Amino acid sequence: MESFSSFFGSQSQSPSPSRGSSWTYDSLKNFRQISPVVQTHLKQVYLSLCCALVASAIGAYLHILWNIGGLLTTFATLGCMFWLLATPPYEEQKRVSLLMASALFQGASIGPLIELAINFEPSILVSAFMGTAIAFACFSGAAMLARRREYLYLGGFLSSGLYFGLLVFVGYMVVDTQEIIEKAHFGDLDYVKHALTLFTDFVAVFVRILIIMLKNSAEKEERKKRRRD
Repeated sequence: MESFSSFFGSQSQSPSPSRGSSWTYDSLKNFRQISPVVQTHLKQVYLSLCCALVASAIGAYLHILWNIGGLLTTFATLGCMFWLLATPPYEEQKRVSLLMASALFQGASIGPLIELAINFEPSILVSAFMGTAIAFACFSGAAMLARRREYLYLGGFLSSGLYFGLLVFVGYMVVDTQEIIEKAHFGDLDYVKHALTLFTDFVAVFVRILIIMLKNSAEKEERKKRRRD
């Protein structure tokens, strides 16, 4: 686990962000108002996120093998998350281990839904994951390229104006990404906690896309049966 800290060296000072509003190649390359320290932090966050997604895939696979996913793994997921958040930042190795454990249990928890998709139509699972990954990349990129605080106020609208659905979680994906950037600008470089935040967003979007695709496929099958009858 020490590779997380050794691979990405910390930088002690951050240059003041540019406040220019014009779009240039340099602003794109520097993620517009994102300092080198914050860029390094984001690399740590996304590396941790990728590892967490691998752990969740393993958890889903373990469910398919041994049918372990359910209420117990859901409680285990929450327990690991709370334990992680209660662990001080200097215990980095322990916190990374808890992140991977929570991701593993989360993957097992959504294992029944993934197994249903595989039994119904395996291509749906691939399409749902690719759709989630593309949406995550696009909206995270939008949050990075936007000016600081531009999307932070969207959180209040999402909480008060909308309650359910894919749009809410996609919106929170943008809000959380920019909130992570904003916190990093003020010295909060807790990449494990930030990776956990984005992981929960990713899983929420993936589950909803998968449910929508399964529902659409089921409706198509029902229409075909009606036509045959």
